[in-house]
Amino acid sequence: QVQLVESGGGLVQAGGSLRLSCAASGGTFSMKSMGWFRQAPGKEREFVAGISGSGPTTYYADSVKGRFTISRDNAKNTVYLQMSSVNPEDTAVYYCAAARSYRGLIRQPSEFDYWGQGTQVTVSS
Repeated sequence: QVQLVESGGGLVQAGGSLRLSCAASGGTFSMKSMGWFRQAPGKEREFVAGISGSGPTTYYADSVKGRFTISRDNAKNTVYLQMSSVNPEDTAVYYCAAARSYRGLIRQPSEFDYWGQGTQVTVSS
């Protein structure tokens, strides 16, 4: 059973940066597709960024492209989300997600099998 634990959330000013981490345990980490999602109050959970099992393929939501970077360190079983040039619209609970196997460039929450508990990111204007 895979367990995911996010960290790194907090309060940041608009225009600032923040790095989220997701530590995974259980399973074969390097073989899994990983992703970051976010959910703001009153809104549906939305895809933010994804990365393939070996890490060379990354993809992003249009709203964060050029500002956020997803990466992974398979030796540490950890996925990161580097957030830069943040704005108040980035305020949300951010969730890490994993799929049991590589499934391509998946973006729907239903395509992921495991979820972390979430970490709050608040951007002040």
